[in-house]
Amino acid sequence: MRKIGVVDTTFARYDMGSAAVDELKKMGTGFRIVRRTVPGVKDLPVAAKKLIEEEGCDIVIALGMPGPKPIDKQCAHEASLGLIYAQLMTNTHIIEVFVHEDEAKDERELAWLADRRAREHAQNAYWLLFNPDKLKRLAGTGQRQGFEDAGPVNGAISGGVRH
Repeated sequence: MRKIGVVDTTFARYDMGSAAVDELKKMGTGFRIVRRTVPGVKDLPVAAKKLIEEEGCDIVIALGMPGPKPIDKQCAHEASLGLIYAQLMTNTHIIEVFVHEDEAKDERELAWLADRRAREHAQNAYWLLFNPDKLKRLAGTGQRQGFEDAGPVNGAISGGVRH
């Protein structure tokens, strides 16, 4: 039985953790979810590391919603670096799922974006564990979590084939 960690924050204005858990449950079986909630994005790295080292999680999804101010963006960057360090220290994927409050034009779109990004990254985490070939087939296709996919570059060569 594999373990998938989900850690989110109380600072977020949308319950991204519940969206990720809901999506994981739709993906399949063979895993157990371990969920934790911390105050803010800078608390995510240690929580993710603890999920890996103390709870035996095989992968972790770290969800946060930084605010729109410059200090919020700085804190998000620091948290992102912490998540990268935690991945390197544990040799385990930690899928960072941040939705910045100023990415959306209004609160309705912000809620939609937070939900969709959390769900699409939950799918990525599942595929990393159970079907990595799914991700390989999507290489170079301009996938985006949240807003619409960008698509491949026109005229790009992938696997020796021009698109």
